Parts: sequence; C-alpha cells; structure tokens
Amino acid sequence: MAAREATGGEAAVWLWPGRALYAGPSLRLGPHSGAVACVAVGVDAPFAVRRAPGGELRARTALIPPRVRHQLTAGGERMVFLYLDPGSAEDRACRARFTAGDHGVMTGHEAEAGLLVRAAAISPHSPDRQIAAWTDEATGHAATPSTDPRIAAATRRLLGAGEPLPAALLAAELGLSESRFLRVFRDGTGTSYRRFRLWAQMHRAARALAAGENLTRAAADGYFASPSHFSTAFHAMFGLPPSALISRRLTIRCLDPVV
Repeated sequence: MAAREATGGEAAVWLWPGRALYAGPSLRLGPHSGAVACVAVGVDAPFAVRRAPGGELRARTALIPPRVRHQLTAGGERMVFLYLDPGSAEDRACRARFTAGDHGVMTGHEAEAGLLVRAAAISPHSPDRQIAAWTDEATGHAATPSTDPRIAAATRRLLGAGEPLPAALLAAELGLSESRFLRVFRDGTGTSYRRFRLWAQMHRAARALAAGENLTRAAADGYFASPSHFSTAFHAMFGLPPSALISRRLTIRCLDPVV
C-alpha cells in the first residue's frame, strides 16, 4: 500500500465490495505488487514510485496498475490510497483522468489540486458521504444503482451468505442460465461475479474485524479456509498482510455496494 511509517496518527479504511480506501500514516513496505489498481495520493508532500525496470517517478497523485512491482517512498506523513477492481467501470474511468507517467504507472490526476485539498480533510470521523464523494471525484465515475432488481438480490445473497456461493446456484435462484446471469451481473455491477465474490469475502471479514474480532474469526466469517488463507488472499489483493493494518490504530468502515 505505501512506504515510510509515520509515528502516531489515526488511520481508517473504508471498504465496499469492489473498492477500498485507506487514509492515514504511510506504511513501511518493500517492493510489492497487488491484484488491484491503486490510486496513491501524497496528502502533504510528493512521494516517489520506484519500479523495476523503469526508474523512479515523483508525484502527488499516481495510478499504479495491478501486478506492477513497485515501492513507494512517502515524502510526508499522510497518504490516501484508493484500491479499484481492475477492469471495472471505475478503474477505466479513473485511468482516463491521469495525464502523464510511463512504464504503466500514471501520474498527474487532472483534478489533483481539488483531490489534495479534500484528501487533507479525510479522517476516521469523516461521514460516509464525504468519502464516497472523494472516490467519485478521483475516479470520475459516480456509481449509480442498477435498475435490475436481480442484481441487488444477488449481491445481498453474496454479502449475507455463510459460505461461498457458486454462480450456477444464484443463477438458478434467479431463473437464469449461468452464462446469462454472469453477463447480467457484470452489466449491473461493473465487474465480474468471481471478482465481486472475492470482494464480498473481504467485506465480511472486515466487518468482523470492525466488530473487534480477531483474524481467526474474521477468516471464518469471510469463509476463508483458515487465517493463513485469508492473510494470503489479502496480501495477494492489496500487497500487504492484514496484520500490517490492524496492528495500528485503525478504524474500519464497511459500506454497502451501490447496485
């Protein structure tokens, strides 16, 4: 997620099925990559992105694609990171808002000045509507509810289920073929069923952590096979283990999808 660790300071994570936002002190990570796109914002100073190959870029805003191995070094104390599902409507819209960069890493968000001002006002106490408005500005894509009630029903089932739900089962419940269901689901959510299901698992695990449960309980609630399975999946997705976040003062807010 980030680079140099600041001493003290509150941090918060907001998690939706499909995206996540971290705001707080920068984190000390070595070279890493994740399975999601990451919008990085240096709230109070520029940061450096080192890539191999590709050298170093300095920026106040950058978009790092999935699977790009990199290391961020923060020049200030606070960072904001917005994680987007790769290939989603939000991810595609966000890419179009960056104006420079190379070797896959994009820099210079076209609304950078406004993003920085509003990022400085983000805190663990920020209302959800403020966070949603910031993510809409960052991506240039305001999520709108789906007009298909079947998608809302499917996402509710995923978020409330106590076990993984195969697409075929939900398709049958909705009276659709599996192939038709998968197309309708992507049209309604902007991402694939498989990707949304993984985000739903993370969402369930995060709700347990927000309620004060330990990693073992969180893994079970997210129907991961074990705490190590949860940690591995989290690390693969975001580029760091969940313990790196929950070891600090962290507020976790789990928000409903817009479907």
